[in-house]
Amino acid sequence: MKTRTIISLERAQLRALQVQARAKGVSVAELIRGLVADGLRSDRHRPRVTAATYARIIGLGSSGRDDVADRHDTMLADALRREHDR
Repeated sequence: MKTRTIISLERAQLRALQVQARAKGVSVAELIRGLVADGLRSDRHRPRVTAATYARIIGLGSSGRDDVADRHDTMLADALRREHDR
């Protein structure tokens, strides 16, 4: 059963939705329902990053590498990606 709700959008957002809905041959409401369903589905599969994750990364200790200061952002992103690919 569908439930009616009211949302507020920026004019540009509504125009973009109308254009996309027209291109797909669906109503704006149907397009929004699909976008909401997609968003909820992707949230269920998105790993949750916790403070413990960061604490484990920070507490890894000495890496023995001398390029950590130059590449720390990349290394942190790689470590987080590995953590969530398990």
